Amino acid sequence: HPNILAIHDTGTHDGQMFVVTELLEGETLRARVQQGPMPVRKATEMAMQIARGLAAAHDKGIMHRDLKPENVFVLSDGQVKILDFGLARPIATSTGATETLTAVTDPGTVMGTVGYMAPEQVRGQAVDARTDLFAFGAVLYEMLGGRRAFKGDTAADTMVAIVKEDPPELAGLRADVPTALQRIVRHCLEKNPAERFQSARDVAFAL
Repeated sequence: HPNILAIHDTGTHDGQMFVVTELLEGETLRARVQQGPMPVRKATEMAMQIARGLAAAHDKGIMHRDLKPENVFVLSDGQVKILDFGLARPIATSTGATETLTAVTDPGTVMGTVGYMAPEQVRGQAVDARTDLFAFGAVLYEMLGGRRAFKGDTAADTMVAIVKEDPPELAGLRADVPTALQRIVRHCLEKNPAERFQSARDVAFAL
């Protein structure tokens, strides 16, 4: 998919596994958001590309589990690529990408990056494609707000915030974020997966 890093080859050399990918020129989304809040139109365009990349992965039964600005790359021409499926796992389903992953990660295991993990990840519960949508919401919030949606003094404080608290309203951080866009972000960041968008394709359509 044009919004996912292309893999050309894999193999082993002198006992070391390697992956050959396309060469990207540009910067990570982390470098971009460190410069401050992004223009609404640019953030929305990039978010649509991220959502389409996630939808393509989910359609293949793969969830990312570690979506964050460091794992999104912005090419010099504005195209966006999702990187690093290092924590990715197959979604345990034969019918689609929205059923719960149960068999791959042991119950109680916490996988992901603090600050972008969904409540079910923090709790070590079963995760599914909607878990990626929570991380997507956290990334989009940061693109628009210029600050992380969930950030405590310690990793534990951040985890508590993810489970129990809502981030400050984007309207309080800047006045030019359309109400509809604020609703999309809030919908992605619902604590209960059943109350979030149910697919990345739905998110892309809403954007």
